[in-house]
Amino acid sequence: MKEYFKGNVDPAYETDNEILILGDTFSVLKKIKPCSIDMIFADPPYFLSNGGITCQAGHQVLVDKGSWDKAPTFAEKHKFNRRWIHLCKNILTPNGTIWISGTLHNIYSVGVALEQEGFKIINNITWQKTNPPPNLACRCFTHSTETILWAQLDNPNAKHYFNYEFMKEINGGKQMKDVWTGTLTPQAEKKYGKHPTQKPLYILERIIEASTKKGALILDPFCGSSSTGVAAKKLGRKYIGIDSETIFIELSKRRLQGVIVNENLF
Repeated sequence: MKEYFKGNVDPAYETDNEILILGDTFSVLKKIKPCSIDMIFADPPYFLSNGGITCQAGHQVLVDKGSWDKAPTFAEKHKFNRRWIHLCKNILTPNGTIWISGTLHNIYSVGVALEQEGFKIINNITWQKTNPPPNLACRCFTHSTETILWAQLDNPNAKHYFNYEFMKEINGGKQMKDVWTGTLTPQAEKKYGKHPTQKPLYILERIIEASTKKGALILDPFCGSSSTGVAAKKLGRKYIGIDSETIFIELSKRRLQGVIVNENLF
């Protein structure tokens, strides 16, 4: 997997089809070879750690995730988004695509940053959660959705891959819509440890199957617990994960090592 990097990298974990890098995302992205990544899934900081409260397992808890999620000014937040999206643009293949998830705290900046950095948005996916935490303040509607933007390079020659027939097949023979409904991450997917913003595997599996072919190289620049990597490994794709926190790289490693690969996919 080191062949996808310029110069030397020091992986925290590596196999023939996956590599985890502990480090600053911006620095690591600069080391990846141009036009080498087929698909990017990014779950960047939402910047919602503002001292608020939420409900978790029936208990009142702070929403704060960590220092990496502290809310900066809007200008700082937007600069952050443009910076990492710009670096991702340089390493995507001409027909590659990027998926970015977020909530109202960050996703509008992300959408503008995508267009400013030369991307064209393909779809605006709404993930509707069937079991969101209740709104304890009772002063607004319960937050039960997240947005996932799917974008490609804004180039008339760019032809993104879309597995239309399979998406239709798994949707009962009907065209799949841009509202996806399902639960939050189940406890079974947290047996190796927990990440505060861990995505359920069914979301990543659908994204990967919809927009890549077997053998594709997938990058997650804010990998956290590597739900992206677990889904990629299960589905016969290659994976690069980057995170700045040792605890999450170790969690990613444990999850990837625990994946049972379906050999029929290769």
